[in-house]
Amino acid sequence: MLPPECKERIARVAGPRGYLDRPEDLALYEYDGSIDKHRPDLVVFPRRTEDVVALVQIAREFGVPFVARGSGTGLSGGAIPREGGITLAFARMNRILEIDLENERAVVQPGVVNLDLTVAVQNAGYFYAPDPSSQRACTIGGNVAENAGGPHTLAYGVTTNHVLGLELVLPDGSVIETGGREGDLPGYDLTGFFTGSEGTLAIVTKITVRLMRRPEVVKTILAIFSTSEDAGRTVSEITGRGITPVAIEMLDGVMLRMVEEATHAGYPMDAAAVLLIELEGLAEAVEHQVEQVRQACEVCRAREFRVARNAEERDLLWKGRKNAFGAVGRVSPTYYVQDGVVPRTRIVETLRFIDGASQEYGLTISNIFHAGDGNLHPIILFDPRKPGELEKARACGEAILRHCIEAGGSITGEHGVGMEKNELMPELFSEESLETIRRLKHLFDPEERLNPGKVLPTGHGCLEIRQPALRSGQPTY
Repeated sequence: MLPPECKERIARVAGPRGYLDRPEDLALYEYDGSIDKHRPDLVVFPRRTEDVVALVQIAREFGVPFVARGSGTGLSGGAIPREGGITLAFARMNRILEIDLENERAVVQPGVVNLDLTVAVQNAGYFYAPDPSSQRACTIGGNVAENAGGPHTLAYGVTTNHVLGLELVLPDGSVIETGGREGDLPGYDLTGFFTGSEGTLAIVTKITVRLMRRPEVVKTILAIFSTSEDAGRTVSEITGRGITPVAIEMLDGVMLRMVEEATHAGYPMDAAAVLLIELEGLAEAVEHQVEQVRQACEVCRAREFRVARNAEERDLLWKGRKNAFGAVGRVSPTYYVQDGVVPRTRIVETLRFIDGASQEYGLTISNIFHAGDGNLHPIILFDPRKPGELEKARACGEAILRHCIEAGGSITGEHGVGMEKNELMPELFSEESLETIRRLKHLFDPEERLNPGKVLPTGHGCLEIRQPALRSGQPTY
Protein backbone atom coordinates (compact mmCIF):
# COMPACT_ATOMS: atom_id res chain seq x y z
CA MET A 1 0.00 0.00 0.00
CA LEU A 2 1.33 3.42 -0.95
CA PRO A 3 1.78 6.12 1.68
CA PRO A 4 -1.15 8.61 1.48
CA GLU A 5 1.16 11.54 0.69
CA CYS A 6 2.72 9.59 -2.21
CA LYS A 7 -0.68 8.91 -3.70
CA GLU A 8 -1.76 12.54 -3.25
CA ARG A 9 1.35 13.77 -5.08
CA ILE A 10 0.74 11.36 -7.95
CA ALA A 11 -2.91 12.45 -8.19
CA ARG A 12 -1.81 16.06 -8.60
CA VAL A 13 0.45 15.09 -11.53
CA ALA A 14 -1.98 12.72 -13.25
CA GLY A 15 -5.26 14.53 -12.59
CA PRO A 16 -8.48 12.98 -11.26
CA ARG A 17 -8.96 10.71 -14.31
CA GLY A 18 -5.30 9.93 -14.76
CA TYR A 19 -4.91 7.04 -12.35
CA LEU A 20 -6.65 3.90 -11.03
CA ASP A 21 -6.67 2.74 -7.41
CA ARG A 22 -9.83 0.64 -6.94
CA PRO A 23 -9.13 -3.09 -6.45
CA GLU A 24 -11.44 -4.07 -9.30
CA ASP A 25 -9.50 -1.79 -11.67
CA LEU A 26 -6.06 -2.79 -10.41
CA ALA A 27 -6.96 -6.46 -11.02
CA LEU A 28 -6.77 -5.78 -14.77
CA TYR A 29 -3.10 -4.84 -14.43
CA GLU A 30 -1.89 -7.74 -12.28
CA TYR A 31 -1.07 -9.98 -15.23
CA ASP A 32 0.20 -10.00 -18.81
CA GLY A 33 0.18 -12.85 -21.36
CA SER A 34 2.16 -15.15 -19.06
CA ILE A 35 0.83 -17.25 -16.17
CA ASP A 36 2.12 -15.21 -13.22
CA LYS A 37 0.24 -12.47 -11.36
CA HIS A 38 0.92 -9.65 -8.92
CA ARG A 39 -1.20 -6.57 -8.37
CA PRO A 40 0.10 -2.97 -8.45
CA ASP A 41 -0.84 -0.48 -5.75
CA LEU A 42 -1.61 2.21 -8.30
CA VAL A 43 -1.85 2.52 -12.09
CA VAL A 44 -1.01 5.91 -13.62
CA PHE A 45 -1.49 7.12 -17.21
CA PRO A 46 1.15 9.71 -18.17
CA ARG A 47 0.48 11.85 -21.25
CA ARG A 48 3.94 13.30 -21.87
CA THR A 49 7.58 12.86 -20.93
CA GLU A 50 7.33 15.52 -18.22
CA ASP A 51 4.63 13.47 -16.49
CA VAL A 52 6.89 10.42 -16.49
CA VAL A 53 9.74 12.45 -15.00
CA ALA A 54 7.51 13.75 -12.21
CA LEU A 55 6.11 10.30 -11.42
CA VAL A 56 9.57 8.70 -11.35
CA GLN A 57 10.84 11.39 -9.00
CA ILE A 58 7.89 10.85 -6.65
CA ALA A 59 8.47 7.09 -6.68
CA ARG A 60 12.13 7.65 -5.88
CA GLU A 61 11.36 10.06 -3.05
CA PHE A 62 9.05 7.56 -1.35
CA GLY A 63 11.14 4.48 -2.15
CA VAL A 64 8.36 2.91 -4.22
CA PRO A 65 8.98 0.39 -7.04
CA PHE A 66 7.60 1.22 -10.47
CA VAL A 67 7.05 -0.62 -13.74
CA ALA A 68 6.29 0.56 -17.29
CA ARG A 69 3.49 -1.17 -19.19
CA GLY A 70 2.25 -1.10 -22.77
CA SER A 71 -0.67 -3.31 -23.78
CA GLY A 72 0.24 -6.15 -21.43
CA THR A 73 0.66 -8.70 -24.25
CA GLY A 74 4.11 -9.80 -23.05
CA LEU A 75 4.68 -13.49 -22.40
CA SER A 76 7.34 -13.58 -19.69
CA GLY A 77 5.88 -11.43 -16.91
CA GLY A 78 7.91 -8.38 -17.92
CA ALA A 79 5.13 -5.89 -17.12
CA ILE A 80 3.94 -7.58 -13.92
CA PRO A 81 4.69 -5.43 -10.84
CA ARG A 82 6.44 -8.18 -8.91
CA GLU A 83 6.83 -6.03 -5.80
CA GLY A 84 3.67 -3.95 -6.20
CA GLY A 85 4.13 -0.21 -6.33
CA ILE A 86 3.27 1.97 -9.33
CA THR A 87 2.49 0.83 -12.86
CA LEU A 88 3.01 3.50 -15.51
CA ALA A 89 0.60 2.54 -18.30
CA PHE A 90 1.33 4.20 -21.65
CA ALA A 91 -2.09 3.88 -23.28
CA ARG A 92 -2.39 7.69 -23.48
CA MET A 93 1.09 8.28 -24.92
CA ASN A 94 0.02 6.78 -28.23
CA ARG A 95 0.74 9.40 -30.89
CA ILE A 96 2.77 9.07 -34.06
CA LEU A 97 4.77 12.27 -33.69
CA GLU A 98 6.40 12.42 -37.12
CA ILE A 99 6.57 10.51 -40.39
CA ASP A 100 9.52 11.29 -42.68
CA LEU A 101 9.11 9.11 -45.77
CA GLU A 102 11.89 10.86 -47.65
CA ASN A 103 14.39 9.62 -45.06
CA GLU A 104 12.39 6.47 -44.18
CA ARG A 105 11.97 7.41 -40.54
CA ALA A 106 9.16 7.80 -38.03
CA VAL A 107 9.04 9.10 -34.46
CA VAL A 108 6.45 7.58 -32.12
CA GLN A 109 5.41 7.56 -28.50
CA PRO A 110 5.73 4.21 -26.66
CA GLY A 111 1.98 3.54 -26.58
CA VAL A 112 1.59 3.43 -30.38
CA VAL A 113 0.21 0.05 -31.42
CA ASN A 114 2.64 -1.79 -33.69
CA LEU A 115 0.28 -2.31 -36.63
CA ASP A 116 -0.98 1.28 -36.51
CA LEU A 117 2.38 2.53 -37.74
CA THR A 118 2.25 0.33 -40.83
CA VAL A 119 -1.36 1.36 -41.46
CA ALA A 120 -0.27 5.01 -41.32
CA VAL A 121 2.32 4.60 -44.10
CA GLN A 122 1.13 1.68 -46.22
CA ASN A 123 -0.70 3.81 -48.80
CA ALA A 124 2.64 5.46 -49.57
CA GLY A 125 4.24 2.04 -50.12
CA TYR A 126 6.03 1.69 -46.78
CA PHE A 127 5.77 -0.53 -43.71
CA TYR A 128 7.29 -1.12 -40.27
CA ALA A 129 9.02 -4.50 -40.37
CA PRO A 130 8.87 -6.01 -36.83
CA ASP A 131 5.56 -7.91 -36.74
CA PRO A 132 4.90 -9.88 -33.52
CA SER A 133 1.85 -12.13 -33.63
CA SER A 134 0.19 -9.65 -31.26
CA GLN A 135 0.92 -6.70 -33.57
CA ARG A 136 -2.75 -5.62 -33.60
CA ALA A 137 -2.51 -4.99 -29.85
CA CYS A 138 1.12 -4.77 -28.71
CA THR A 139 2.85 -1.40 -28.46
CA ILE A 140 6.15 -0.29 -29.93
CA GLY A 141 7.38 0.69 -26.47
CA GLY A 142 6.78 -2.85 -25.27
CA ASN A 143 8.46 -4.20 -28.40
CA VAL A 144 11.53 -2.09 -27.59
CA ALA A 145 11.59 -3.37 -24.00
CA GLU A 146 11.47 -7.02 -25.08
CA ASN A 147 13.31 -6.65 -28.41
CA ALA A 148 10.31 -8.33 -30.02
CA GLY A 149 10.53 -10.26 -33.26
CA GLY A 150 7.81 -11.92 -35.29
CA PRO A 151 7.37 -14.23 -38.28
CA HIS A 152 9.47 -12.03 -40.60
CA THR A 153 12.47 -11.91 -38.27
CA LEU A 154 14.40 -14.32 -40.49
CA ALA A 155 14.99 -11.67 -43.15
CA TYR A 156 14.32 -8.38 -41.38
CA GLY A 157 15.70 -9.02 -37.90
CA VAL A 158 14.16 -8.08 -34.56
CA THR A 159 13.16 -4.71 -33.12
CA THR A 160 16.70 -3.54 -32.40
CA ASN A 161 17.47 -3.66 -36.13
CA HIS A 162 14.77 -1.03 -36.74
CA VAL A 163 15.20 1.33 -33.77
CA LEU A 164 17.42 4.32 -34.53
CA GLY A 165 17.01 6.44 -31.42
CA LEU A 166 15.34 6.60 -28.01
CA GLU A 167 14.28 9.18 -25.47
CA LEU A 168 14.54 7.66 -22.00
CA VAL A 169 13.73 8.61 -18.42
CA LEU A 170 16.27 7.12 -16.00
CA PRO A 171 15.33 5.92 -12.49
CA ASP A 172 16.59 9.20 -10.99
CA GLY A 173 14.23 11.21 -13.21
CA SER A 174 16.82 12.51 -15.66
CA VAL A 175 16.08 12.41 -19.40
CA ILE A 176 18.59 11.23 -21.99
CA GLU A 177 18.53 10.63 -25.74
CA THR A 178 20.40 7.90 -27.57
CA GLY A 179 21.00 7.46 -31.28
CA GLY A 180 18.95 9.60 -33.64
CA ARG A 181 17.76 9.99 -37.19
CA GLU A 182 21.25 9.86 -38.62
CA GLY A 183 21.99 6.24 -37.78
CA ASP A 184 25.46 4.78 -37.18
CA LEU A 185 26.47 7.58 -34.85
CA PRO A 186 29.95 7.29 -33.28
CA GLY A 187 30.46 6.07 -29.75
CA TYR A 188 28.81 3.30 -27.77
CA ASP A 189 25.58 1.83 -29.12
CA LEU A 190 23.38 2.91 -26.22
CA THR A 191 20.22 2.51 -28.30
CA GLY A 192 21.05 -1.15 -28.79
CA PHE A 193 21.96 -1.47 -25.12
CA PHE A 194 18.58 -0.25 -23.88
CA THR A 195 16.57 -2.10 -26.53
CA GLY A 196 15.76 -5.49 -25.03
CA SER A 197 16.63 -4.46 -21.46
CA GLU A 198 13.05 -5.39 -20.48
CA GLY A 199 12.24 -2.12 -18.76
CA THR A 200 14.82 -2.66 -16.02
CA LEU A 201 17.19 0.24 -16.83
CA ALA A 202 15.05 3.13 -18.07
CA ILE A 203 11.56 4.06 -19.26
CA VAL A 204 11.17 4.70 -22.99
CA THR A 205 9.17 7.85 -23.81
CA LYS A 206 9.98 8.39 -27.51
CA ILE A 207 11.22 6.10 -30.28
CA THR A 208 12.72 6.84 -33.71
CA VAL A 209 12.24 3.87 -36.02
CA ARG A 210 13.20 2.85 -39.53
CA LEU A 211 10.52 2.44 -42.21
CA MET A 212 10.91 0.16 -45.22
CA ARG A 213 9.56 0.12 -48.77
CA ARG A 214 7.08 -2.54 -49.80
CA PRO A 215 8.69 -5.22 -52.03
CA GLU A 216 7.71 -5.55 -55.69
CA VAL A 217 6.39 -9.12 -55.34
CA VAL A 218 5.36 -11.31 -52.40
CA LYS A 219 4.69 -15.05 -52.68
CA THR A 220 3.24 -17.05 -49.79
CA ILE A 221 3.54 -20.84 -49.81
CA LEU A 222 1.85 -23.54 -47.76
CA ALA A 223 3.81 -26.81 -47.70
CA ILE A 224 1.94 -29.76 -46.16
CA PHE A 225 3.64 -32.74 -44.51
CA SER A 226 2.70 -36.14 -43.14
CA THR A 227 5.31 -35.96 -40.35
CA SER A 228 6.75 -33.13 -38.27
CA GLU A 229 10.24 -34.53 -38.89
CA ASP A 230 9.89 -34.01 -42.65
CA ALA A 231 8.75 -30.43 -42.07
CA GLY A 232 11.69 -29.79 -39.73
CA ARG A 233 14.20 -31.18 -42.22
CA THR A 234 12.77 -28.98 -44.95
CA VAL A 235 13.86 -25.85 -43.10
CA SER A 236 17.51 -26.87 -43.26
CA GLU A 237 17.09 -28.01 -46.87
CA ILE A 238 15.79 -24.59 -47.92
CA THR A 239 18.48 -22.56 -46.16
CA GLY A 240 21.12 -25.04 -47.35
CA ARG A 241 20.25 -24.05 -50.92
CA GLY A 242 21.22 -20.48 -50.20
CA ILE A 243 17.64 -19.22 -49.99
CA THR A 244 16.58 -16.92 -47.16
CA PRO A 245 12.79 -16.51 -47.16
CA VAL A 246 11.40 -13.56 -45.24
CA ALA A 247 9.47 -16.08 -43.12
CA ILE A 248 9.34 -19.84 -42.46
CA GLU A 249 6.66 -20.66 -39.91
CA MET A 250 5.81 -24.18 -38.73
CA LEU A 251 2.54 -25.39 -37.22
CA ASP A 252 2.17 -28.97 -36.04
CA GLY A 253 -1.00 -31.04 -36.41
CA VAL A 254 -2.40 -30.17 -32.99
CA MET A 255 -2.01 -26.46 -33.64
CA LEU A 256 -3.18 -26.32 -37.24
CA ARG A 257 -6.41 -28.11 -36.38
CA MET A 258 -7.18 -25.58 -33.64
CA VAL A 259 -6.33 -22.74 -36.02
CA GLU A 260 -8.44 -24.09 -38.87
CA GLU A 261 -11.48 -24.66 -36.68
CA ALA A 262 -11.24 -21.06 -35.45
CA THR A 263 -10.28 -19.16 -38.62
CA HIS A 264 -11.08 -21.42 -41.63
CA ALA A 265 -7.84 -20.26 -43.23
CA GLY A 266 -7.47 -23.30 -45.47
CA TYR A 267 -5.09 -25.43 -43.41
CA PRO A 268 -5.52 -29.22 -43.89
CA MET A 269 -7.08 -30.85 -40.83
CA ASP A 270 -5.38 -34.20 -41.38
CA ALA A 271 -1.77 -33.04 -41.80
CA ALA A 272 0.97 -33.68 -39.21
CA ALA A 273 2.59 -30.31 -39.90
CA VAL A 274 2.67 -27.40 -42.32
CA LEU A 275 5.25 -24.79 -43.24
CA LEU A 276 4.12 -21.28 -44.08
CA ILE A 277 6.89 -19.86 -46.27
CA GLU A 278 7.07 -16.33 -47.64
CA LEU A 279 9.36 -14.99 -50.35
CA GLU A 280 9.61 -11.41 -51.59
CA GLY A 281 11.71 -9.21 -53.82
CA LEU A 282 12.00 -8.62 -57.57
CA ALA A 283 9.56 -10.67 -59.64
CA GLU A 284 12.12 -12.73 -61.55
CA ALA A 285 14.14 -13.59 -58.44
CA VAL A 286 11.04 -14.59 -56.46
CA GLU A 287 9.75 -16.89 -59.22
CA HIS A 288 13.12 -18.66 -59.28
CA GLN A 289 13.12 -19.02 -55.50
CA VAL A 290 9.60 -20.47 -55.50
CA GLU A 291 10.83 -23.31 -57.70
CA GLN A 292 13.89 -23.85 -55.50
CA VAL A 293 11.65 -24.04 -52.43
CA ARG A 294 9.30 -26.42 -54.25
CA GLN A 295 12.21 -28.76 -54.98
CA ALA A 296 13.41 -28.58 -51.36
CA CYS A 297 9.93 -29.50 -50.12
CA GLU A 298 9.68 -32.40 -52.57
CA VAL A 299 13.08 -33.74 -51.47
CA CYS A 300 11.78 -33.75 -47.88
CA ARG A 301 8.57 -35.56 -48.89
CA ALA A 302 6.03 -32.75 -48.71
CA ARG A 303 2.70 -34.23 -49.68
CA GLU A 304 1.39 -30.95 -51.12
CA PHE A 305 2.80 -27.56 -52.16
CA ARG A 306 0.45 -24.59 -52.53
CA VAL A 307 1.21 -21.04 -53.62
CA ALA A 308 -1.36 -18.44 -52.60
CA ARG A 309 -3.03 -17.23 -55.79
CA ASN A 310 -3.79 -13.71 -54.64
CA ALA A 311 -3.56 -11.27 -51.75
CA GLU A 312 -6.81 -12.56 -50.25
CA GLU A 313 -5.46 -16.13 -49.95
CA ARG A 314 -2.18 -14.83 -48.57
CA ASP A 315 -3.94 -12.70 -45.96
CA LEU A 316 -6.12 -15.63 -44.92
CA LEU A 317 -3.13 -17.90 -44.36
CA TRP A 318 -1.45 -15.23 -42.25
CA LYS A 319 -4.68 -14.59 -40.39
CA GLY A 320 -4.57 -18.21 -39.28
CA ARG A 321 -0.97 -17.87 -38.13
CA LYS A 322 -1.40 -14.53 -36.34
CA ASN A 323 -4.57 -15.68 -34.55
CA ALA A 324 -3.14 -19.00 -33.41
CA PHE A 325 -2.90 -18.13 -29.73
CA GLY A 326 -6.51 -17.01 -29.69
CA ALA A 327 -7.53 -20.27 -31.35
CA VAL A 328 -6.01 -22.23 -28.47
CA GLY A 329 -8.36 -20.45 -26.08
CA ARG A 330 -11.31 -22.22 -27.72
CA VAL A 331 -9.87 -25.59 -26.69
CA SER A 332 -8.10 -25.08 -23.36
CA PRO A 333 -8.98 -22.79 -20.41
CA THR A 334 -5.31 -21.85 -20.02
CA TYR A 335 -2.04 -22.36 -21.82
CA TYR A 336 1.63 -21.72 -21.15
CA VAL A 337 3.70 -20.43 -24.09
CA GLN A 338 7.40 -21.18 -24.20
CA ASP A 339 10.04 -19.35 -26.25
CA GLY A 340 13.14 -21.48 -26.67
CA VAL A 341 15.72 -21.28 -29.43
CA VAL A 342 17.75 -24.10 -30.98
CA PRO A 343 19.99 -24.29 -34.05
CA ARG A 344 17.99 -25.10 -37.20
CA THR A 345 19.80 -28.42 -37.44
CA ARG A 346 18.44 -29.43 -34.00
CA ILE A 347 14.76 -28.68 -34.69
CA VAL A 348 13.78 -32.29 -35.45
CA GLU A 349 15.31 -33.76 -32.29
CA THR A 350 13.85 -30.93 -30.21
CA LEU A 351 10.37 -31.66 -31.55
CA ARG A 352 10.88 -35.28 -30.50
CA PHE A 353 11.91 -34.12 -27.02
CA ILE A 354 8.79 -31.91 -26.76
CA ASP A 355 6.62 -34.85 -27.76
CA GLY A 356 8.28 -36.95 -25.05
CA ALA A 357 7.76 -34.18 -22.49
CA SER A 358 4.08 -34.08 -23.42
CA GLN A 359 3.78 -37.77 -22.64
CA GLU A 360 5.90 -37.59 -19.48
CA TYR A 361 3.86 -34.78 -17.92
CA GLY A 362 0.51 -35.88 -19.32
CA LEU A 363 -0.17 -32.52 -20.98
CA THR A 364 -1.09 -31.68 -24.55
CA ILE A 365 1.56 -29.55 -26.29
CA SER A 366 1.01 -27.81 -29.62
CA ASN A 367 3.88 -26.32 -31.59
CA ILE A 368 3.97 -23.12 -33.60
CA PHE A 369 7.25 -21.38 -34.23
CA HIS A 370 9.61 -19.36 -36.37
CA ALA A 371 11.30 -22.37 -37.90
CA GLY A 372 13.67 -20.31 -40.04
CA ASP A 373 15.66 -19.13 -37.04
CA GLY A 374 14.93 -22.04 -34.70
CA ASN A 375 12.70 -20.00 -32.36
CA LEU A 376 10.20 -22.51 -30.97
CA HIS A 377 6.93 -21.72 -29.22
CA PRO A 378 5.63 -24.93 -27.62
CA ILE A 379 2.20 -24.18 -26.16
CA ILE A 380 1.42 -26.29 -23.09
CA LEU A 381 -2.32 -26.71 -22.53
CA PHE A 382 -3.49 -27.15 -18.94
CA ASP A 383 -6.38 -26.48 -16.58
CA PRO A 384 -5.35 -24.52 -13.46
CA ARG A 385 -8.55 -25.65 -11.72
CA LYS A 386 -7.15 -29.18 -11.56
CA PRO A 387 -4.80 -29.66 -8.59
CA GLY A 388 -1.16 -29.89 -9.64
CA GLU A 389 -1.63 -29.00 -13.33
CA LEU A 390 -0.08 -25.52 -13.03
CA GLU A 391 2.98 -27.03 -11.37
CA LYS A 392 3.19 -29.70 -14.06
CA ALA A 393 2.98 -27.07 -16.79
CA ARG A 394 5.80 -25.08 -15.18
CA ALA A 395 7.98 -28.17 -14.81
CA CYS A 396 7.31 -29.21 -18.39
CA GLY A 397 8.19 -25.75 -19.70
CA GLU A 398 11.41 -25.71 -17.69
CA ALA A 399 12.40 -29.13 -19.05
CA ILE A 400 11.92 -27.89 -22.62
CA LEU A 401 14.04 -24.77 -21.99
CA ARG A 402 16.80 -26.84 -20.40
CA HIS A 403 16.83 -29.01 -23.51
CA CYS A 404 17.14 -25.89 -25.67
CA ILE A 405 20.22 -24.84 -23.69
CA GLU A 406 21.74 -28.32 -24.03
CA ALA A 407 21.07 -28.22 -27.78
CA GLY A 408 23.19 -25.08 -28.09
CA GLY A 409 20.31 -22.61 -27.99
CA SER A 410 18.74 -20.11 -25.62
CA ILE A 411 15.85 -19.72 -23.18
CA THR A 412 14.30 -16.89 -25.20
CA GLY A 413 14.23 -15.62 -28.74
CA GLU A 414 11.78 -12.75 -28.46
CA HIS A 415 9.55 -13.01 -25.37
CA GLY A 416 12.24 -11.98 -22.91
CA VAL A 417 13.39 -13.42 -19.59
CA GLY A 418 11.14 -11.38 -17.31
CA MET A 419 10.18 -13.15 -14.10
CA GLU A 420 9.43 -16.41 -15.89
CA LYS A 421 12.94 -17.56 -16.78
CA ASN A 422 15.29 -15.56 -14.59
CA GLU A 423 16.14 -18.55 -12.38
CA LEU A 424 17.44 -20.33 -15.50
CA MET A 425 19.90 -17.55 -16.34
CA PRO A 426 22.79 -19.22 -14.44
CA GLU A 427 22.52 -22.19 -16.80
CA LEU A 428 23.02 -19.90 -19.79
CA PHE A 429 25.57 -17.42 -18.40
CA SER A 430 28.62 -17.75 -16.19
CA GLU A 431 28.61 -16.10 -12.77
CA GLU A 432 31.10 -13.55 -14.13
CA SER A 433 28.71 -12.61 -16.93
CA LEU A 434 25.76 -12.39 -14.54
CA GLU A 435 27.78 -10.17 -12.23
CA THR A 436 28.50 -7.82 -15.14
CA ILE A 437 24.77 -7.65 -15.87
CA ARG A 438 24.11 -6.91 -12.18
CA ARG A 439 26.65 -4.10 -12.18
CA LEU A 440 25.07 -2.54 -15.24
CA LYS A 441 21.65 -2.75 -13.63
CA HIS A 442 22.94 -1.11 -10.44
CA LEU A 443 24.70 1.60 -12.46
CA PHE A 444 21.37 2.85 -13.80
CA ASP A 445 19.10 1.72 -10.95
CA PRO A 446 21.17 1.52 -7.75
CA GLU A 447 18.07 1.36 -5.54
CA GLU A 448 16.53 -1.45 -7.63
CA ARG A 449 13.17 0.26 -7.90
CA LEU A 450 12.64 0.03 -11.67
CA ASN A 451 10.92 -3.25 -12.59
CA PRO A 452 12.61 -5.20 -9.77
CA GLY A 453 12.86 -8.98 -9.73
CA LYS A 454 13.25 -9.36 -13.50
CA VAL A 455 15.94 -10.84 -15.79
CA LEU A 456 18.52 -11.58 -13.07
CA PRO A 457 18.05 -14.64 -10.83
CA THR A 458 16.68 -13.88 -7.38
CA GLY A 459 17.22 -17.28 -5.78
CA HIS A 460 13.49 -17.72 -5.30
CA GLY A 461 10.74 -19.52 -7.14
CA CYS A 462 8.44 -17.80 -9.62
CA LEU A 463 5.75 -17.01 -7.05
CA GLU A 464 8.02 -15.84 -4.24
CA ILE A 465 8.42 -12.10 -4.10
CA ARG A 466 11.75 -10.61 -3.13
CA GLN A 467 11.34 -7.70 -0.70
CA PRO A 468 14.34 -5.36 -0.67
CA ALA A 469 15.76 -4.27 2.67
CA LEU A 470 14.49 -0.97 4.07
CA ARG A 471 16.88 1.93 3.68
CA SER A 472 17.41 4.66 6.21
CA GLY A 473 14.56 7.14 6.08
CA GLN A 474 12.32 4.88 3.98
CA PRO A 475 8.71 4.78 5.21
CA THR A 476 7.21 1.47 6.29
CA TYR A 477 3.87 0.51 4.82
